[in-house]
Amino acid sequence: MTDLAAETAAESVADMAHCREAIRTGSLSFHAASRLLPGRVRDPALALYAFCRLADDAVDETADKAPAVLALRDRLEAAFAGRPRNAPADRAFTRVIETFDMPRALPEALLEGLAWDATDRRYDTLSELRAYSARVASAVGAMMCVLMRVRDADALARACDLGVAMQLTNIARDVGEDARAGRLYLPTDWMAGVGLDPQAFLAAPEPDARTAALTRRLLAEARRLYHRSEAGVAALPVAVRPGILAARHIYDGIGGAVARNGHDSISRRARTGRARKLGWLVQAGLHAATVTLLPRSAVLHAPPLDETAFLVRAAADPRHASQGWGDELAAVFAQLAATDRLRAGPLDGSGARPS
Repeated sequence: MTDLAAETAAESVADMAHCREAIRTGSLSFHAASRLLPGRVRDPALALYAFCRLADDAVDETADKAPAVLALRDRLEAAFAGRPRNAPADRAFTRVIETFDMPRALPEALLEGLAWDATDRRYDTLSELRAYSARVASAVGAMMCVLMRVRDADALARACDLGVAMQLTNIARDVGEDARAGRLYLPTDWMAGVGLDPQAFLAAPEPDARTAALTRRLLAEARRLYHRSEAGVAALPVAVRPGILAARHIYDGIGGAVARNGHDSISRRARTGRARKLGWLVQAGLHAATVTLLPRSAVLHAPPLDETAFLVRAAADPRHASQGWGDELAAVFAQLAATDRLRAGPLDGSGARPS
């Protein structure tokens, strides 16, 4: 091995170690589920998830979201150009792109969802909320299928069901935390149906029978999609089935914890301890064995959700893969850039911004 090759290999190992640590401390649920994946999938999955998680945190944890999203746009452009930012997660993600021929439309969809967060978009209907969930969660599920070398449209549709279910569970768990940060994901037509005013709720989020009913309704939709997603597991390689089912059971278990709290996710945060996670890992292993023995369910061939169909097309057929930002996303970027310029203040006479 040449010195350059040895240096590149050492950098790759160091980058993966960084990604593992980022996931171990930043996402206990994903880290637990990933332990059941075979190494050939686990390592690229950790690289993928580290990039996605750090991207989400970059937007979620800053008050000035516009420049954060625009910086992510530039990082994604650089990764697909083969010139990643000099950071472990970016370098590791670029290797994933090159190794697995990752369709650009998939991480673009994730970035679009983060851009929606940055513009404080609200969702009037469950369909609109599913469209958001498709971008921030199902896009990751479709990318996971690519890492497994699975491009079957039916399997992808069920993976996208799982992504939406997981995101709806996250939203149900975080109703109070989001509201206190000025974020609202509950469908506003649901809120109107129980007499809740969005602005009044954000000003003073309090648990009551109405918010419990909305949380219960979100979890019911998530549970429906968890069950639909199970049919797709049989279309995945045998070795990855326990890991995917672990993610399904762990996140569904979070929803169960919310239910045990009386569907109050405003004054209480649902928590799942290590013992419960271990139990779900065991359950996932047993479930995977059952999937292997039983005939495939006809639900496998159900059409994708309307809101996730674009992801299925992009992952299943490279001809649908984006080669650049779509018009809607470009318009969101333009809106964010204008917001960023306004916040930065006017240019002085030399064309520079005053310090």
